[in-house]
Amino acid sequence: MPRKPPQEEHENLERWLVSYADFITLLFAFFVVMYAISSINEGKYRVLSDSLISAFREQPRSDKPIEMGAKRAEVLGGTGMPIGKAQPSVPPTPGGPAEPTARMKKVAKNVLEAMAPLIKEGQVRVLQSARGITVEINASTLFASGDSVLSGTSMQALTEVAKVLSEVDNPIRVEGHTDNVPISIPAFPSNWELSSSRAGSVVRLFMEQGVAPGRMVAIGYADNKPVDTNTTPEGRSRNRRVNILILHENASATEELSLDGPAPR
Repeated sequence: MPRKPPQEEHENLERWLVSYADFITLLFAFFVVMYAISSINEGKYRVLSDSLISAFREQPRSDKPIEMGAKRAEVLGGTGMPIGKAQPSVPPTPGGPAEPTARMKKVAKNVLEAMAPLIKEGQVRVLQSARGITVEINASTLFASGDSVLSGTSMQALTEVAKVLSEVDNPIRVEGHTDNVPISIPAFPSNWELSSSRAGSVVRLFMEQGVAPGRMVAIGYADNKPVDTNTTPEGRSRNRRVNILILHENASATEELSLDGPAPR
């Protein structure tokens, strides 16, 4: 019998579906990984980012601080590095910050006595410069973490400071500062609200102790004016602070805003 001719095999025109299915699977895996990366803790990401930036951009530091004429400040108390007595290299210009007077030195002495226990513990620094007197207080001494309610022990110390301030008429600025770790709770959606509320708590206590409200200004800086690195727990602890500025007699709390510069270090 004659053999049947072999049937021709039809070419499979749907083989492309295999490659297409592989491509879709890889694309799905890619978007899953991207979503997982975008959901990391923002605080830890910022700490990592700051560490990398600090490592690659940090400038060499000399062991001895450079003193810049009138910008120098005298560290009167605390654990900060003493810079020496304020002796401007040029005389102050008319209308600018005046030299510390005997009256201001007396105020600084009284503040030192009022804050002596906290200064010994390293929680407070008192500095005097041509701008006036700065009392730098670690926030952990005044408030619980993420809160703006003054603690009982801190209220006692601040009450003594208020007594000193009530006997003079110098303008007063209270500044709240935080580290760069974000906060997001109903009471404080960000570090702006937290730093402002903490400054306001100190101003309110001063007012209750007899300091005239018109002399005071409460300012929140959030994490925008650090005095130390935010890449270490110690640095972030120092950045969480409240500064009380007792300005020179010829200044005012609002005028000083236009002259604002970095906090004394």
